[in-house]
Amino acid sequence: MSPYGLAEAPKRIAIVRLSALGDVTHILPLVHTLRRTWPEAAITWVIGRREAELVAGLEGVELVTLDKGAGLAGYRGLGRALRGRRFDLLLQLQTSFRAHLASLAVRAPVRLGWDGVRARDLHGLFVNRRIPFVDRQHVLDGQFGFLDALGVRERVLDWRVPVPAAERTAAAETLPGHAPTLIISPGASNPLRNWPVARYCELADIAAERHGMRVLLTGGPSALERELADAILAGTRVAEPLDRVGQLTLKGLVAHMERATALVSPDSGPAHVAACARLPVIGLYAVSNPRRTGPYLSRAHTVDGYPEAARRYLDEEAENLHWGTRVEDRRAMEVVTVEAAAERLATLMDGGVRVGVSP
Repeated sequence: MSPYGLAEAPKRIAIVRLSALGDVTHILPLVHTLRRTWPEAAITWVIGRREAELVAGLEGVELVTLDKGAGLAGYRGLGRALRGRRFDLLLQLQTSFRAHLASLAVRAPVRLGWDGVRARDLHGLFVNRRIPFVDRQHVLDGQFGFLDALGVRERVLDWRVPVPAAERTAAAETLPGHAPTLIISPGASNPLRNWPVARYCELADIAAERHGMRVLLTGGPSALERELADAILAGTRVAEPLDRVGQLTLKGLVAHMERATALVSPDSGPAHVAACARLPVIGLYAVSNPRRTGPYLSRAHTVDGYPEAARRYLDEEAENLHWGTRVEDRRAMEVVTVEAAAERLATLMDGGVRVGVSP
C-alpha cells in the first residue's frame, strides 16, 4: 500500500475543482495524465456550471456541476447527484470553503489535499492525506504534485477539449481564410490587472500596420468588458477590430483561437484557455508573477513587468517576496510597455511560432 492508502490502481476517482476558468484549464493536463495512467478508471469531476461549458465532452470524464449561484439549493442538488456513490480517491484540488462544502458530497476513503502551507479555509478538515510542500512552483506544476504523491511521474501536457463542428464553422465565418489574426482579450476579473486602453489601441494598430494582421476583440458579457471593448474600437487608428465581446461560448472562443496567430491578454482565464488551441499568448503581467500564474506554454512570450512593479510599488525585489504576492496597485500595469508587447508580437510573426501539446 502506498503512503496515501492506495493498495491498487483506483477504479473510481473524484476531482473537486469548481473554478475559476484559468484554474480549471490547468486541470486538463492532470486529467489527460490520469486517463493515460489508469485508462480503466472512471473519473468524476465536480465543477462549476459555467466552467463545465469549456471541458464538456471530455472522453472518459463525467462532469457533475454545482450551480454556485443557487446557494444551499446548489449543494443539495450536488448531494442528490452523488448520493449512494463511492469513490476510491478524491483529489481536493481547490482550497476555497465553497469547494470544501462541495467535497462533502464525495464519499472516498482517501481524500488527498494540499500541504499545510498552501491550504486555506480549513482545508485540513476536509482531507485526510496531504501532498508535500514545494515552494515557488507554477500553479500547474503544483497540481501535478497530486500525481507525484500517488507515484505517477508521467506528465501529459495536453489541454485538448472537444469543440463542436458548428463552433468551428462559426469561427470560419468570422475569420475566413488564413490571414494572420491577433485576438485581444482585454478584461480580467480583477480590474487592477487590466492594461491601459490606449496601449491596447496602439498595439492593435501596430499589428495591423506592421504585420497586416486582423484584430479580433473577445471577452465576456460583463459591463466592464463591454466598456473596454468600446473604448478600443473607438481608439484605434489603423486597425478595424472585429467585435465578438459577449458573443462567444467558451468552446466558440477555442474555435476562434484555433484560427488565430496570437492572443494578447492580461492575467485572465482566456490567457490559459489559449492552450486548448495551442495558441501563443502575449501575457501582460505586473500585478501577479507570471512565473507562478503565467500562460504555461507561452511563458517565453509573456511581458513580465512584475519585478519592476514590485520595486516601484512594494519597495522590494520580486525574489524576496512571498510566493504569490500581488502588486495591488492601480498603477502597476503601467510598467508593461507597448514596445515590449510589440517586440513579442514581432518575434512571433518572424518565427512563425505556435505552441504545441504532447501527442
